[in-house]
Amino acid sequence: MNDRDLMENMLLLEKGVCDLYLHGSVESSTENVRTAFTNSLAKALSMQDKLYTKMEENGWYQSEKAEPQKLDSVKMKFSC
Repeated sequence: MNDRDLMENMLLLEKGVCDLYLHGSVESSTENVRTAFTNSLAKALSMQDKLYTKMEENGWYQSEKAEPQKLDSVKMKFSC
């Protein structure tokens, strides 16, 4: 397993953690529990961003630039 594979696995795991914390935040029944999940979610999102940035720096994760026309069509779709 090389560095790229490890980073991809870490990114996938971190995305899964973010998903779990998000659901925990939404489904929590008390403010204390919600705050714990929300704080954990913020930390996990920060880690996900760091992983993504590191992978992008190495050319291992490339995102497409959105075309202005596509952005406009999505804006129109959801503004109705």
